[in-house]
Amino acid sequence: MIWNSGWRLASAVSEAGGLGIIGSGSMYPEVLLDHIRKCKTATDRPFAVNIPMLYPDVDKHIATVIEERIPIVFTSAGNPATWTRRLKDAGITVVHVTASVKFAKKAEDAGVDAVVAEGFEAGGHNGREETTTLVLVPMVCNAVNLPVIAAGGIATGRSMLAAFALGAEGVQMGSRFVASLESSSHMAFKQHVVQSQEGATFLTLKELAPVRMMRNAFFHELQEAYARCAPPEELKALLGRARAKRGMFEGDLEQGELEIGQVGAAIDEVLPAGIIVEQVMAEFDAARSEFAGMVFA
Repeated sequence: MIWNSGWRLASAVSEAGGLGIIGSGSMYPEVLLDHIRKCKTATDRPFAVNIPMLYPDVDKHIATVIEERIPIVFTSAGNPATWTRRLKDAGITVVHVTASVKFAKKAEDAGVDAVVAEGFEAGGHNGREETTTLVLVPMVCNAVNLPVIAAGGIATGRSMLAAFALGAEGVQMGSRFVASLESSSHMAFKQHVVQSQEGATFLTLKELAPVRMMRNAFFHELQEAYARCAPPEELKALLGRARAKRGMFEGDLEQGELEIGQVGAAIDEVLPAGIIVEQVMAEFDAARSEFAGMVFA
């Protein structure tokens, strides 16, 4: 959710009854501090911060969330053992995002309080194993003695109910909230998402950090590099540091990196985050009632 989830989206989701999360991976330390303080002003409800372990100044982000007394931190894209103890010693609940059973177990060994089991359908950085949410969630639930939060391809109340049926105790939604009014991404990107069709995304760049992106001129440039067996160094140079910002934040739909989950093809309008939460919960209640009324022979 880098370039998508700043204080406006996090506070709106929390105000609506969810747990809003600030995505810090695209933020300089002083920018994260500003977003945290603005979020505190906008809502008196709990919110969280996601910190990717591969962030260059991760130590500064860790210090910020501790100093600002953030109650919940989601760690991702790295080894949770590095910072979990320090965060927990500060009284912070730690949730680690994982895309495999192996790393869910490592997160449990590191002492985290819960794990997010994020399937292959998810947008942004993903797992190399390409395990789908339907398969991953029950396997992780069976492998760890922690609360499991399902992620990847979840954007409706029905998919939320399905995740609970698989054993999850909560869900994390990213792509659905990209297409919200409060998302910090460019409106051109949001509209591109809601206009997208099935098959618009592809998981690539496994040599660096697996990422699901929409097909565009930049994506095809990457595929040409793969066709000539370009080394990881060339792929890294082609990606650069600003591709994601250029695509999602600045709205360059051809030369930017456009990260979104497969479920983007099922999203058809940009709505306020609070309305999205209301719709998801209404769908969930309706689906639960429908399921309860079914007769299984």
